[in-house]
Amino acid sequence: MVIEDALKFVQIIISVGLVTLIILQARGTGLGSLFGGAGGGAIQKTRRGLEKTLFQMTVGLSIAFILNAILQLLIQ
Repeated sequence: MVIEDALKFVQIIISVGLVTLIILQARGTGLGSLFGGAGGGAIQKTRRGLEKTLFQMTVGLSIAFILNAILQLLIQ
């Protein structure tokens, strides 16, 4: 019972972190670009510095989110 509650709490923390990181990665200005409305064209640039770190943290938290969800299913 205690471990289930702890995993649920961890899932909430991971979710909030993921949402925050995804919003921080939004490019462009304005609300339209947040949802993909400001066409970026075909030019792709390399991730460097803070952008690369945010991307790696997002991938790590996504993996942690999935593993935590699977663990919750197995414990039930």
